[in-house]
Amino acid sequence: MDKTIEETCEVTYVDRKKVLSVERKMKDESTVQLLAETFRALGDPTRVKMIFALSQEELCVCDIASLLGATESAVSHQLRVLRNMRLVKYRKEGKMAYYSLDDVHIKNLFDECLRHVEEM
Repeated sequence: MDKTIEETCEVTYVDRKKVLSVERKMKDESTVQLLAETFRALGDPTRVKMIFALSQEELCVCDIASLLGATESAVSHQLRVLRNMRLVKYRKEGKMAYYSLDDVHIKNLFDECLRHVEEM
């Protein structure tokens, strides 16, 4: 059997009750847009490595650059993207800037995605 036919309905029937139920729960456009931007920010392999590293340990820019084999400038740029999306935060200690995940939600999201990928 043709796979496209297999994966779609063979007849058109809209379950109005289900559609209305989901429609009432649907998020507003600005929330959907922000969620899409968050996933887009997480769509870069370098940023994924950074999120993984920061899920393990608070690190400074120098640590992350060394870990990834990247320049401090490149790492700072990527961290700025993640910080603007509130995925990471930093704290200053003297001349050092230490980065960590913004909150436990980010770690949970990352851990769940990682589990999903590892089950594939």
